[in-house]
Amino acid sequence: MAVELAARKVGQGRLPVLVLHGLLGQGRNWGAIARALEGEASLWLVDLRNHGASPWQAQMTYEAMAGDLAALIEREGLGQAALVGHSMGGKVAMTLALTRPELVERLCVVDVAPVPYDHGAEFRSYIRAMQAVDLGRLRRRAEVEEALAEAAPDRGVRAFLASNLENGDPLRWQPNLAGLLEAMPDILDFPDTAGRRYGGPTLFLRGARSRYVLPEHEARIQSLFPRAEIVTIEDAGHWLHAEQPARTVELLRGFLGEAGSGTATGR
Repeated sequence: MAVELAARKVGQGRLPVLVLHGLLGQGRNWGAIARALEGEASLWLVDLRNHGASPWQAQMTYEAMAGDLAALIEREGLGQAALVGHSMGGKVAMTLALTRPELVERLCVVDVAPVPYDHGAEFRSYIRAMQAVDLGRLRRRAEVEEALAEAAPDRGVRAFLASNLENGDPLRWQPNLAGLLEAMPDILDFPDTAGRRYGGPTLFLRGARSRYVLPEHEARIQSLFPRAEIVTIEDAGHWLHAEQPARTVELLRGFLGEAGSGTATGR
C-alpha cells in the first residue's frame, strides 16, 4: 500500500522534477541544488518512506517505494515528471521508470547502478552507532556528532548523519532506524527487471572516486536504459552533489533543459 510522502516544492518552472535522496538522507539534502535550478523547473524534494517527515513502514522494497512515488505524481496531477535520484533514491527512480514509464519524462540516476550491492556493512555500522547515541543525555547536535566519531571518522559523514536529528527536548532521530536496519537486504538489492526497459532520456552521473558505477555495470545500464549517457564527475565520490555542486547543477541544467525540445519520452 502506497504511503503519502512528504515533499517540499521549490521553484515554479514548467517541468516537474522529483528529487530522491539516498539511504539516511532526506529531501532537504538537495536544497542548494534545487535553489540553483528553481528558475527552470518545479522541484519536489521528496522524503522517501522511513526517512525525514514521511511515514514509517515495515516494507522497503523498491517496488513499494516506486509505488509511493507514482501515488505522489498522480495525487499532485503532475502527469509526467523528471526524476533525479541519488543512491537508494536512484534505485527507486529506476524502478519507477521501468515499471511505470508513462509517468517518467526523463531520468537522472546519481552514483548508483541497477545491480545488487554487498557493501551494507558500512551503513549498518552507521545505523547502529546512531541507535547507540544517548539522546536523553545530549542536548546539542555537535555533541551527537562527537558521539558518532568512532563509527564515522569523516566529519562530513558525521554531519550528514546528524542532519537526521529532529530538534526538541530530547532530540530524536527522524528516520526509522530499526526498520532500515531490518530492511537492509532489500535496500542493497535491485528488483527483477526481466523484459522491462525504459526508453526515455537517461543520464547517469558517477563520482570518479566512487565504486558504485563501475565499467562492468555499463552493459547492464545500457540494456535497461538504451538511451543512457554516463558522465563521470572528477574529484568526487559517492556524494558528488555535495562535493561538486556546481558541476552537478551544470549537468542537471543541461539535461533537464532538453525537456520539451522534441525528444521522445519513455512511453
